[in-house]
Amino acid sequence: MTTATIGAPVAAPAGEGRIPLRSHLRHIGALVRRNTLQIKQDPESMFDVLAMPIIFTLMFVYVFGGAMFGPGQQEAYVNYLVPGLMAMTGLNIAMAVGSGVNEDFRKGVMDRFRTMPIARSSVLIAKIVTEIGRLLVAVAVQLAIGFALGLDVKTSVFHLLGAVALSVVFGSALMWIFILIGLTMKTAQAVQGMGMLVLMPLQFASSIFAKPTTMPGWLRAFTEYNPLANLADASRNLVIGGPVAHSVWLTLAWSVGITAVTAPLAVRRFRNKT
Repeated sequence: MTTATIGAPVAAPAGEGRIPLRSHLRHIGALVRRNTLQIKQDPESMFDVLAMPIIFTLMFVYVFGGAMFGPGQQEAYVNYLVPGLMAMTGLNIAMAVGSGVNEDFRKGVMDRFRTMPIARSSVLIAKIVTEIGRLLVAVAVQLAIGFALGLDVKTSVFHLLGAVALSVVFGSALMWIFILIGLTMKTAQAVQGMGMLVLMPLQFASSIFAKPTTMPGWLRAFTEYNPLANLADASRNLVIGGPVAHSVWLTLAWSVGITAVTAPLAVRRFRNKT
């Protein structure tokens, strides 16, 4: 065996279509287990999931609650804010996915996947499944602190679960965007910088923190097309009551559209990069 042969990289699978669906699912399960074990070995990676929902809720309720709903009306603001923050949590988790994918490439983790006869999409789907688990934990913490501060579900438990499911669906769609950004940018810092450019306008030019009726006309017009505002409205109305059909369908349409466009691009970029 020659030195050239030893140094040559192992060829990647010629096509994902050759891998049966059952094997594909088994690969995803194995990679999800690997990602979960990594979290177990590095508990600090859960800091953003456990601490950030508490910090954001307390900060906005007690700093802005009086200004938004009047002095002493923090409890009323909790009912407005917390369902919206569920939408924002998915966006924050999605940005972390992009940074994580970028770090995996920088550390050489992805080089090991090149030698494995697995579909390239399995790696990305497993990453998303793992992050959906983290997202569910973050939403649970968000709701727990919300209930402690006086959140009142005026509809039903099923409506509340519907709001959680909607946040997960939209959050998983956003993950494809940030995975694509993570595969495109050279460093994790660049991913975070680009993420903030996306995150800030979507978060604050929405109905998460304040009612759009208090905004200038041009900004109010932007919130009508802001998918995060649609998700916040849908979650809020599912929790405290109100019309949901329009905002729910818009959120689902945004989720399907984002996934349909960015998922194939991310998988193609991943295949070419590896």
